[in-house]
Amino acid sequence: MKLCAVQARSIKGDVQANLERHLACIEQAAALGAELVVFPELSLTGYEPTLARQAALPVSAARLDPLQAACDRLGITAAVGLPLPTPEGIRIGMPIFSPGAPRQAYAKRRLHDDELPYFTPGDQALQLQLGEHRVAPAICYESMFMAHAVAAREQGADLYLVSVAKTAKGIDEGHAHYAEVARELGMPVLLANCVGPADTFIGAGGSAAWDSQGRLLARLDDHSEGMIVLDTRSAAAIAVPL
Repeated sequence: MKLCAVQARSIKGDVQANLERHLACIEQAAALGAELVVFPELSLTGYEPTLARQAALPVSAARLDPLQAACDRLGITAAVGLPLPTPEGIRIGMPIFSPGAPRQAYAKRRLHDDELPYFTPGDQALQLQLGEHRVAPAICYESMFMAHAVAAREQGADLYLVSVAKTAKGIDEGHAHYAEVARELGMPVLLANCVGPADTFIGAGGSAAWDSQGRLLARLDDHSEGMIVLDTRSAAAIAVPL
């Protein structure tokens, strides 16, 4: 199976422009043979906590229908980033669109301290069955705790799908950690980070894939948009420009 991580630059708060960019990336990922494509954290709005409340959309929103239509047509699953409104508050969400299936959403369960004024944590794990694989999503800060990946592995996951918005320091720390996750738990890791302005920092790219032995298979640079395509059958990955 092929999976794709998109390294993209979001336009601050412009859901429509970002959605159109997502659709183009989904088309390209499908053309490369991917069965799943993952985007960076809060990719449809950009990582902009101060805008989250006004930009939040439920996963059922008609505005997201083009994503579902593209996934239905292309036979691909897309995991995007979006603030999600809930009775408990706004969550850092990962809406998931699968062909011919109801929409799902995962929400970040462990928040960084500076996210607490804007977001409330999710409270449920989620795994995707894709072919022979069980895929566990993780969103940024929570993915830096080995316990999150361990719990996913214990629940049957054999692939760790990480969506982040990280600085240069954060991505360097992430690379060391995700290699350890892959090596210690024996499951490949696919990472999607943003590039360009995000909140008060610059997204530092470095989207990458590791095999089940913790070997780095492919990595994008710190500023270019692109894709990492991971082939789980051959345990190989390539970097593709956007």
